[in-house]
Amino acid sequence: MAVLLTGPAHSQDVAAGEKVFAKCKACHVADTDQNKVGPSLLNVFGRTAGTHEGFKYSPAMVEAGQGGLVWDEETLAKFLHNPKDMVPKTKMVFPGLKKEDEITNLLAYLKQFSN
Repeated sequence: MAVLLTGPAHSQDVAAGEKVFAKCKACHVADTDQNKVGPSLLNVFGRTAGTHEGFKYSPAMVEAGQGGLVWDEETLAKFLHNPKDMVPKTKMVFPGLKKEDEITNLLAYLKQFSN
């Protein structure tokens, strides 16, 4: 777990990350600014948690952002591993990704949609 939280250790594979993103597609998009059940992930890197315009976040996610949570590789990796552990009472029902390579590849995929 320590390696996961200190940053991706595996090489990043965008194509593999796109396949992992299939697990997210029911609720999120990454290539447009439109929200679905979950917020758009376009330009998620560098975004303060709970602040995407037009999306109604849980009070817990808004509070996390107000407390200084900004999405970067480390924070996204930790969140993707176990969302409810990082932000208790988040609306996100996804249980998380348990494989480090899936997280690493998903982050590579999402990066291509961030400034």
